[in-house]
Amino acid sequence: MLEAARERLAAGDDSLQLNAIAKLAGVGVGTVYRHFPTRHALLEALVTERFRSLVDRARAAAGDDDPARGLRSLLRFALDLVTADAGFAAVLESADRAEGAAAALKSELDGAVTRLLDRAREVGAIRSDLDADDVRRLVCGVQHAVGAGGDAGLYLDVLLGGLRPR
Repeated sequence: MLEAARERLAAGDDSLQLNAIAKLAGVGVGTVYRHFPTRHALLEALVTERFRSLVDRARAAAGDDDPARGLRSLLRFALDLVTADAGFAAVLESADRAEGAAAALKSELDGAVTRLLDRAREVGAIRSDLDADDVRRLVCGVQHAVGAGGDAGLYLDVLLGGLRPR
């Protein structure tokens, strides 16, 4: 079923209609709905690998000797992921509603980003009123701006400037 969904996405069909996925996969619609009760659940399953790579990068950034450098690296990586994969961007944007594996990954991501933000605050690299959810939402906002034809590097610099203490 996941392979059929990936084929649809690769062909440019991002509707992920569960009936069409069932037909392509050669299974009944009920089978698809048992595994993926909603289109969003299917989307979450499709992007689990990307989500895991973001969590791994966040952990590495949290352990960087220079937390400001770690934050920049993480934001660049996250921005690259969401601009390359609209499905991943949708899952990251709606992470507050995540279920199953995506919910666990969001929790891991939040923990790693929180550690990174705490370290960055300790060295005066970022303002004190930001949390992991704010960072996630800001990355998603920059992704929207880049999708409208903006310059990712410029927007990342602006974002980082806005994260610095006043």
